Amino acid sequence: MDYSSTVRIISGCFVKPQHVSEQSKQPFSLTTWDLVMLSVHYIQKGLLYTKPPPWDYCEQYLDQQCLGRLATKIEQNPKSHSVFVDCKNSPGAKFIHAAVDLSVSDIVSPTYVPLVVQSFFEHDRAINYDGHTRPLLSIQVTELVDGVFIGCSMNHAIADEQRDTKIKISRSPMLERWFPEGNNSPLLTLPFTHQNEFITRLETSHFLERIFYFSTKSITKLKERANTESNTTKISSFQSLSAFVWRSITRARHKSMYGFVNDWLRSPFVYQCSPHLYSRSVIIGSSPRFNMYGNEFGLGKALTFRSGYGNKFDGKVSLYPGREGKGSVDIEICLPSFSMNALESDEEFMAAVS
Repeated sequence: MDYSSTVRIISGCFVKPQHVSEQSKQPFSLTTWDLVMLSVHYIQKGLLYTKPPPWDYCEQYLDQQCLGRLATKIEQNPKSHSVFVDCKNSPGAKFIHAAVDLSVSDIVSPTYVPLVVQSFFEHDRAINYDGHTRPLLSIQVTELVDGVFIGCSMNHAIADEQRDTKIKISRSPMLERWFPEGNNSPLLTLPFTHQNEFITRLETSHFLERIFYFSTKSITKLKERANTESNTTKISSFQSLSAFVWRSITRARHKSMYGFVNDWLRSPFVYQCSPHLYSRSVIIGSSPRFNMYGNEFGLGKALTFRSGYGNKFDGKVSLYPGREGKGSVDIEICLPSFSMNALESDEEFMAAVS
């Protein structure tokens, strides 16, 4: 069921640092690996707690975080498009207080992640280039009947998921960057004059999203099996778990894979960049090394995590640390209904799920 229309925005504000260093007032240049992310969605991760926080708590610590806004410098001759962070002309980070008439059970009990979770995050479907007009960081605190969800939306061109999951937002910003050797200017340029020449927005078809829990014991068994079958001792827990998930999803797609082959034989085609390019892939993101449950808001340990719409598609797999720790892993898998149903009917796969 889609509960998204029930989320109510109660208030919102922008938060800026109380004290700004001279260094942080300078333009913040983006590196090569920052610029390649401009068409990618914002990172959207959040934690669910059983009791609401004091509402000024997050604001108090956000006001020590320096955040800017993307800016662009365009030249016509030669054609160039330079994107950087303008730390001076920005309203700051955004803080939102929302509410929804749902309980913690409404979020964690369903087999599949309910669509309402997408509305627990600011910047729904926004890509990183939208940082020209949107905050680079937004925190939305959504009050449930018996709990609270803290959702973080962060521009992926200026921060990675390790920063997002640590979220020690009271630290000063890191302004020292590395650039390729021989580069005469830290302001890297793209050979374009308009965003339409290099920015695309990916809209994915409907899929189901489910979180599968793998205990430490289960992962140990998968590792032992993988090493035994390969007559080695070098296969890691991560490698064995990733391979197991990949093989299981591939089996679940058996009918669609054969259908693809038959369709191609009837009407051959060559791949173009589109959502269809990934429909038979398994792409793994995030990491169980990201300490999701290490965030401290004065609320105790979170019940669980959830993520937003960003960067999800058929075959996207995200790995997170299990709540119990000790090497356990939660795996978030996105598949269309027929593939998800086949995966859930796979006895070998489900036997490993705790």
